[in-house]
Amino acid sequence: MAQVVVQNLSKYFKGPKGEEIRAVQQVNLTVADGEFLVLVGPSGCGKSTTLRMIAGLEEITSGAIAIDGQVINNVAPKDRDIAMVFQNYALYPHMTVRENLAFGLKLRKYSRTEIEERVGQAADILGLRECLDRKPAALSGGQRQRVAVGRAIVRKPKVFLFDEPLSNLDAQMRVQMRREISALHTRLGATMIYVTHDQVEAMTMGDRIVVMREGVIQQVAEPMELYRQPANMFVAGFIGSPPMNFFRGALAQEKAAMFFHETPVSAESRTPLPGPLPIRSSRGEGEDGPNFDGFKIRVNDEMASRLADFAGKKIVLGIRPEHITDSPPANGSKSENCISAAAEVIEPLGAETYLYAATTGHSLVCRIQAGHRVTVKQEVSLAFDMSHAHFFDPETERKVG
Repeated sequence: MAQVVVQNLSKYFKGPKGEEIRAVQQVNLTVADGEFLVLVGPSGCGKSTTLRMIAGLEEITSGAIAIDGQVINNVAPKDRDIAMVFQNYALYPHMTVRENLAFGLKLRKYSRTEIEERVGQAADILGLRECLDRKPAALSGGQRQRVAVGRAIVRKPKVFLFDEPLSNLDAQMRVQMRREISALHTRLGATMIYVTHDQVEAMTMGDRIVVMREGVIQQVAEPMELYRQPANMFVAGFIGSPPMNFFRGALAQEKAAMFFHETPVSAESRTPLPGPLPIRSSRGEGEDGPNFDGFKIRVNDEMASRLADFAGKKIVLGIRPEHITDSPPANGSKSENCISAAAEVIEPLGAETYLYAATTGHSLVCRIQAGHRVTVKQEVSLAFDMSHAHFFDPETERKVG
């Protein structure tokens, strides 16, 4: 296996009027030997372009790529000792599974004995032994994807590249193939770079995750670090399902305590569902500062000490659905960490229920106990676990607390 180092990698395309269109800008990455690294982000964020530049399928505008210390910018794709698995299976329909697996090895003039040995090993690893004499038309989607992966395995490359390989599979098959690719990585100890737009795939498969937006890396971290300590609002809203709730407002110091005051807006302009970039108020802020007609909630003391410089200033409160519940305070009184909201949508999922509700300024989603009965338009009391709250600068969107 091998280490992959990407330095200051950029890619620009020419637009219809000759203008430069940025696809990737100043990407710096080091993929450790044997690591499973996932590139994730929305469509058009540059993740597949980055992968294709590593593969040699896309010309580099600037920067360098090295595998095992050797710069490969000018090395032909076939000589980079990598194997790539695409979204489309790209199998030869007239060949059997055995012939598809062996085809690349035959082109490289391997002996018949070694070809048979490698094909047999790949078939055993991927559970394809019974399918070797079938043609692609006689295989399921999952089996075809296994053959595509097997075609990469038989080459024993230094680096495996996966470009959204599960996008064409149904939900149940994607879950199964996620497990199989993760198990394959464990068994081979291979260096793998995997591209997906699905944050669930990224969280469940990657040793580390690279979150990209508009060609720029937003954060690189292990899955749970991304979830618990997002660097900015984009990462916080993209990683997690349902996404993090965001509330625009301001902080105010009241005697010994600090409170977050929501900025309210009219129901017509309120965001219909929670998302990474909630609305800005059209009437909630005047020349004299924030309007405090929205909900008010106390910031825990440890966080308040870190946010002292933001007292009296605009800020964004972020909190995940599992940290907002309909459980009442233990003493039965209204807590400083409780708000009132109107139920909008109820999604029962068996073991838990997601409740979509509305405050004066925002929509939110929270997790409630499956046995609790809530009806649409009912007013509910929701408790915020402020020990898990995040605060963001509304201008830069970077996390400040």
